[in-house]
Amino acid sequence: MSKPELTISIPTYNEAKNIGAMAERVFAALKSGWIHGEILVIDDSSPDGTADLAAELSAKYPIRVYVRKQRLGPGPAIMDGIRLAEAPIVCIMDGDLSHPPEVLPEMFKMIKSGKANLVIGSRHVSGGGTSDWIWYRKFFSWGARMLGRMLTPVSDLTSGFFMFDKKILEGTRISPIGCKVGLELMVKGNHQGKVAEYPIVFAERAAGESKMGSRETIQYIQHLLALNFYKLGKALRLNK
Repeated sequence: MSKPELTISIPTYNEAKNIGAMAERVFAALKSGWIHGEILVIDDSSPDGTADLAAELSAKYPIRVYVRKQRLGPGPAIMDGIRLAEAPIVCIMDGDLSHPPEVLPEMFKMIKSGKANLVIGSRHVSGGGTSDWIWYRKFFSWGARMLGRMLTPVSDLTSGFFMFDKKILEGTRISPIGCKVGLELMVKGNHQGKVAEYPIVFAERAAGESKMGSRETIQYIQHLLALNFYKLGKALRLNK
């Protein structure tokens, strides 16, 4: 069988309640866009059997499953997904149905047409938004974006839903702190400024518990500091 055009890498931990619906929606979207794609599940040894269910689904869909021996969090899982992706274009999305698979064809089209090398599923452009977020979640999301405004002009710089041509990895070292790998690519990726945002409505997870907490917040602040030092160092090198 020929290699896929698109690898959709999904880091999972205890997503047994969502993985079936996720696969069905992803492959329905790919079929509508005539895209030859695969799902790559990167599972952190979920005790609820997520990996086993994903493996069962591979009898029906082109799904590969990679099980990590330790739970190291979504950031390292995303990096493993990028490393193991077989397609030239990679999409990272959550396994909890908060990111709408239905927009995959349009994001893919933007890259294939040459309009963009990195496409962000964005809540903060016209047509995007969040569903049923309580005020303090919106406040913390706003604060996180404000902290990173000096790094990139992208409106939704904290988005975990993004698609990119793997060519943007050439000539650069990606070493994110925490789970904001998309932000790392916005700042360090060799995308030649061809970064676009496509509107999405971020939904509350369909089932299970949120993975966000104080650890992720601390890692995000550390990541921002590291990226600011990176940009400063790059500017100083260019001015020599």
